[in-house]
Amino acid sequence: MMDTQKIRKDFPQLKRRINGKPITYLDSTATSLKPTQVLAKMNEYYTKYTANIFRGIYKTSEEATAEYEAARAKVAAFIGANKPEEIVFTRNTSESVNLVAYSWGKGNLRSGDQVAVTIMEHHSNFVPWQQLAGEKSLGFRVWGVDKDGTLNLKELDTLITRKTKLLAITAVSNVIGTINPIKEIVRRVKKLNPKCIVLVDGAQAVPHMRVDVAHWGADFVAFSSHKMLGPTGVGVLWGRMELLEAMPPFIYGGDMIKEVHRDTTVYNSVPHKFEAGTPHIAGVIGLGAAVDYLSVFGMDNVRSHEKEITEYALEKLAGVSGLQIIGPNDPEVRGGVLAFVMKGIHPHDIAQILDEDNVCIRVGFHCAQPLHEYLAVGPTARASFYVYTTKEEIDALVAGLGKVKKMLG
Repeated sequence: MMDTQKIRKDFPQLKRRINGKPITYLDSTATSLKPTQVLAKMNEYYTKYTANIFRGIYKTSEEATAEYEAARAKVAAFIGANKPEEIVFTRNTSESVNLVAYSWGKGNLRSGDQVAVTIMEHHSNFVPWQQLAGEKSLGFRVWGVDKDGTLNLKELDTLITRKTKLLAITAVSNVIGTINPIKEIVRRVKKLNPKCIVLVDGAQAVPHMRVDVAHWGADFVAFSSHKMLGPTGVGVLWGRMELLEAMPPFIYGGDMIKEVHRDTTVYNSVPHKFEAGTPHIAGVIGLGAAVDYLSVFGMDNVRSHEKEITEYALEKLAGVSGLQIIGPNDPEVRGGVLAFVMKGIHPHDIAQILDEDNVCIRVGFHCAQPLHEYLAVGPTARASFYVYTTKEEIDALVAGLGKVKKMLG
């Protein structure tokens, strides 16, 4: 069991009061709060060994390089990668997906090929493939969801054909919270077409549950630091080494090269050939500290806590008149995120009234407009949870929704 009250003491923002009221932060799907341990580790870089990495032969540069590469090794171990070199640091999940789309995609996709996505994808794992399909005259296929917000795996038999070269799929929906059975989906895809590449958006999975990329069997996994207690500006792409080695660089510049001559350039090895220029050194080191922090709890315990909070929230929100929860009602197949609508009340009005009491939620399409259109709902309100979320905060949300209902219902 996790001691949530003890954990909350590590997050300075939760100690803040606005107009004398505490902050009820229910927007961790958008970005997580940061514990003092992460902030301290980043400050350590800025105050003790600020230097560029890989370039200097003096002590502080070597120390910074060691900390940066130690973070890479921590991330690799955290997700079950075979070796640290399979971890490429980017700016965010969006850049990780675009790296695959334009480095792998442009070299391996031909006119007449097909790429497939699910309707529940975040725009960052939908738009790159949509646009690439248009540029290269590819078939662009979209896998819909059932009424309960889950994928029907039987539809894979018609979705995946010999022409399908890639399936891009989220592990957990950032809107309706659906947890997709990635291992089983990958197994079926590879059986239907062994040459089909599977890219998994792990942005809402890696921070919230135990992820083992070897267990999943996918070819690429993308996720972000800022959603897992780390800083903004750092993303991760894990890829199979044979695929990464065959891919050309995505961005050109310093450190992604071994040699540069007047007419030729020799690229660096993986992962460095994908990490042009000076990276967010402090951010990567901070991500390493975030991995350390989460590893203390164990990701099965993180998932267990969030499932308990989600179950409680589902129960409490079900009692709010006129409120409809979008997506699965079973907490076993739902991550710690709840999207909902209230009859006759615009989500922006809901958020504005909740904000009067410092209850922080997200409203809109959540960078997943195709899903909202498919489900025939307009913008939604979304509450999401993490290691620091308490049942008392769910009670504050429900009380706030009661206030909304009284004012506008």
